[in-house]
Parts: sequence; C-alpha cells; structure tokens
Amino acid sequence: MGKLVIVVRCLVAGLLLATLAACAATFDNHGYVPSDDELAQVHVGDTRDAVEKLIGRPTVEGMEKDNSWYYVQSRWRNYGPFRPKEVDRQVVAVSFTQAGRVANIERFGLERGEVVAISRRVTTSTVKNLGLLQQLFTDLGRFDPKRFLGSSSN
Repeated sequence: MGKLVIVVRCLVAGLLLATLAACAATFDNHGYVPSDDELAQVHVGDTRDAVEKLIGRPTVEGMEKDNSWYYVQSRWRNYGPFRPKEVDRQVVAVSFTQAGRVANIERFGLERGEVVAISRRVTTSTVKNLGLLQQLFTDLGRFDPKRFLGSSSN
C-alpha cells in the first residue's frame, strides 16, 4: 500500500509540474527593426539603394510626399489561455531628402502608451507626420482577419 501512495504522489506532482510548465509565458516577435550595430553602418547622406543593401527594405514606406522608411517590430507575450499581450513595439524611421539621401535616422518606442524618441542621429526630428507613427504604434496590433477578408455573417 505504501508504494501505491508514493506512485500516486509522484503522478500528481508530475501532472502539477506539467500543468505549470504549460502555463509558462512564450514570446512571439513580429516585424523587423535593424539593430544599433546595423544602423551604425548607415550614414547621413547615403542613398536609398545603399540603405536597402545595408539593412533591407522597410516594413512600411511613407505616404506620397513623406520621404521616410519605417521599420516596425513588436513583441507579444502569450500566457496560457489568456489573450496575447503586446509588451514592446519599436519603430525605426529613416528620413530622406528630396534627392533621395539619408537625412536622419530615428528610433521610437512606447513609454506609458506615448510615442517617445529613443535615439536620433540629427538633433531635430525630420519625421513630419507623427500621425503615421502613432498609427504604427496603435493599429498594427489590432489586425482582424475577418475584416481584412471581407467575410460577413450571413
């Protein structure tokens, strides 16, 4: 009878450990942001082609008159049965002159829900459309495949 109790206790302990291990947080990374070392290779005055060769094409390009490339990355925490939660988002903005040369490189992040500049190569911001940055920080995490595919409930 004593051996049976030990076996049952070991099984219960193993099941408890397996349950706790299944609830450990996992993290998913989405998008691409060049590292500081990669960005150090890009210099003010480089061409778009040079930037593309050094750090690749961006996730998002600026709209019509905006001469900027935006690299976006987010990190999501998945914890057991709970909804995934975004724990970090970064945006790197590479601004170009009208002639297609790098004018500025900026890294943005989120702090208390506000967009903040983390690093800047030139002392003034050349990102003219902060509204686009705000959209990049708020809308990307709210992707709904049903709306994208146009499915309706008939």
